[in-house]
Amino acid sequence: MDTGLVLAVLLAIAFAATNGLHDASNAIATLVATRAATPSQAIVLAAVFNLLGPFLIGAAVADTIAGIVTVPADEATAVIGAGLAAAVGWNLITWYWGLPSSSGNALVGGLVGAALVQGGVDAVNWGGFNGFRPDGVIGVLVALAISPVLGGLAAFLVIRGLRRAARRATRRFHGPVNGGQWVMSAALAFSHGANDAQKSVGVIVALLLAAGEINSLSAPTWTTLACAAALTIGTSLGGWRIIRTVGRRIYRIQPIEGLSSQTASAGVILGASLLGAPTSTTQVVASSLVGIGAGRGRLHHVHWLIVRRMGFAWLVTLPVTAVLAAGAFGIWSLLS
Repeated sequence: MDTGLVLAVLLAIAFAATNGLHDASNAIATLVATRAATPSQAIVLAAVFNLLGPFLIGAAVADTIAGIVTVPADEATAVIGAGLAAAVGWNLITWYWGLPSSSGNALVGGLVGAALVQGGVDAVNWGGFNGFRPDGVIGVLVALAISPVLGGLAAFLVIRGLRRAARRATRRFHGPVNGGQWVMSAALAFSHGANDAQKSVGVIVALLLAAGEINSLSAPTWTTLACAAALTIGTSLGGWRIIRTVGRRIYRIQPIEGLSSQTASAGVILGASLLGAPTSTTQVVASSLVGIGAGRGRLHHVHWLIVRRMGFAWLVTLPVTAVLAAGAFGIWSLLS
């Protein structure tokens, strides 16, 4: 591998780590916030199931991400590397501020911004949908926009159902609820690994394919292992800023509400992963907490200032990362 390709691959792995700072943290945020598990227990849980997800679900999301840009092979390293640099930078900035931001949006914005500078609108696969499967930028953005709505609606229905089932419950009900949180947090970490680790895998595959290192979109095992491990490392090194925001500052949740959030989020993200639709665990989990507030008739307990700040971060992520990637592409091209 040449130096530029090695740097771009390392940036993809770094992106997975910063994704861990954001999205992987949400898989265990409610588990920690409700005190159903200690932070160390939750990290071990996330580590195991983040690794299992991408190996057992398949590469549908990776294939979708790999097809976002259509640039000449000799420009692929610079375009993808610049896009990744922008996404990593934005993830670090929003993590420092404690703002749950979408790593998926950051990656799409970065790739599109760099591709537009390199080859104009023809360098981007705008796409749409191939049946139910998203294709290109439009399909990915629609998936990223719909998934939080589904997360909020699913959480609304789950909390309503669980509250009805728990009307005559005694204290013995707390044990099964906490046990259920463990199961559903594991499912959420599994689905997150299947979706978010594959985003980094997808760009590495695109890089290796353009460089002639591989001859198909089939991902080498080491790419999946490295990206899944990076997710877990990111969570353990600095995910607590995001965990505090999601688990405690949006809506003060109780164990049954944590279970509802985990169940709804895991279902939405797992379904999206099977369809090859990239999602944002951050957006889905955060919207599920708002859905719980609605389901409990306590929307006034939702901290709307935090929600508005998160919404602002999500809205500006695409244009900001596109601009950052455009600048990074210019620098990359000068140095190469």
